This record gives sequence, C-alpha cells and structure tokens, in this order.
Amino acid sequence: MQEKNGKGSEDQFKDEIQSLEDNEIIKRILLGEKNLYALLVRKYNQRLYRVGMSVINNGSEVQDLMQISYIKAYENLDKFEFRSGFSTWLTKILVNESLQRLKKKGRFIKETTGKLLPQVDQSAVDLETPLMKVLNSELKTILETSIRELPENYRTVFIMREIENMSIAETKEVLGLSEANVKVRLNRAKVMLRDILKGYVKGDEILKLYDSHCDRMVNNVMEKINHKE
Repeated sequence: MQEKNGKGSEDQFKDEIQSLEDNEIIKRILLGEKNLYALLVRKYNQRLYRVGMSVINNGSEVQDLMQISYIKAYENLDKFEFRSGFSTWLTKILVNESLQRLKKKGRFIKETTGKLLPQVDQSAVDLETPLMKVLNSELKTILETSIRELPENYRTVFIMREIENMSIAETKEVLGLSEANVKVRLNRAKVMLRDILKGYVKGDEILKLYDSHCDRMVNNVMEKINHKE
C-alpha cells in the first residue's frame, strides 16, 4: 500500500513539473535546478526545428544550430529579463545563429531594400515524413516544389504563423519586422501555399522533428550543460 502511495506521489510530482510555466522553470534553474532545462528543450524542439528549416533547409545542420542555440540560451539565462516570452527569446537566438551560419557560407542575396537575406538552397528541402511517403508521387512533387520555390522571407513567416501558431508580436520581434510587414508576407505566402498545404497535409506533419530526434536533442544539450558545470 505504501508503494502505491509512493508511486502516486511520484506521478503527481511529475505532473506538477510538466505543468510549470516557462518563467517558473527558468527561476528554478537559476536557483540550481539545472536539470529542469530539459523540459524547455523538449518543449521547443519542434518549433526550433521548423523555424530553422525555413532558413537553413538542411535537417542535420538545423539540429546542430538548435544545440548551439539551446546552450547559448542556457549560458545567458541570467540575462533573460522576462519581458518577452522565453520561446520568443529562444527562437530569436536560433534565427540569428542560422543567419550567421549562412553569412559565413556566403549564401545571401540582397532584397530590394538592400537587406541581406538567406539564399534558398533549392535542393535541400526534405519533407520525407510518413504521411508524405503514402502520397502519390505527383502530389508529393507539387508540395515539395511549392515549398522549395517559396522565397525564404515568406516561408519563414508562414511557418512561424501558420504551422507554429506564433503570434504576430512574437514573429515581428524574432524577425525584426513591422506588424504590417509580417501580415503582408503571410498573406503572400498563403496565396502560394495555403490551399495546397491545408488541403492535403496537416500542419503538424510539415517539417516534423520525430520523437527519436527530440530525445537525442534533449540528451545532447543536457550532456553539454552538465559538462560545463
């Protein structure tokens, strides 16, 4: 009987931990409970992967940048001011790291405003999810071609707003855009993609980071953090 009560207490503790808000987790990490950082890594793996893919378009490279971003966020947690959401702050770190990576490779083009933007690698998009595998080849080709041809500035806003459900405020803060610019880019992206994507593929199947990769990301990040102590 005591064993059952012990098991119940353990399950209750896990539920309480899982339900913690980001700010509470961060405060407890800063007080020494560093293992709680794994909750944040697991929570935001999917978002970072999708946003990273919208910029870099290479799965293994994006996962490398995710680790770098998680470590950088952890090392600077004491500088997090709780004014914006942790997810926004973390996503901004990833976008900046991704743009820096592209800049080093020289993969940039200039927009009409003169602002540097990543140059899309037309051959690097990989949407080989289980759902995609069962689609007929013609539809698969249409979907992949449409996503490859969508300009990066539209693709990134589309993924943030429509697939990751980020707010306009979050999106404009991460990308450094005005609210009007976010809306314009999203509307243009919808004209190009929405009918195709929403008609055939659920949002949670697009650019999905599967559980095995998610577990590996959590383990890798926490191992690096523990080694730094």
